[in-house]
Amino acid sequence: MALKIRLARGGAKKRPFYRIVVADSRNPRDGAFLEKLGTYDPFLANENPDRIVANEERTKYWLSVGAKLSERCAILLSQRGLCEKPAISETPKKSAPKKKAQERLKAQQESAS
Repeated sequence: MALKIRLARGGAKKRPFYRIVVADSRNPRDGAFLEKLGTYDPFLANENPDRIVANEERTKYWLSVGAKLSERCAILLSQRGLCEKPAISETPKKSAPKKKAQERLKAQQESAS
């Protein structure tokens, strides 16, 4: 069984609230999970200690058993000091401006100088 530590969404419409859970990777996002490890409230300020609440002991246990962190959970738990901060993946080249837009930007920069 492939285990994932990931976010399960709760809360009202346009007021998300997330649980940090351990679940089988084949289960749906808000489906069955094995254990609730903590919570994440995106509406609280970054400095607020209740923004990310996680049970450190159980999180370390699941990581030692072989559970993999989702990308977002890895970022959140690294802010709490439970794991290392993941490397930032590069932005795909598809999202870069096209050739004409790049030429326009160069022309604007040259005219501004």
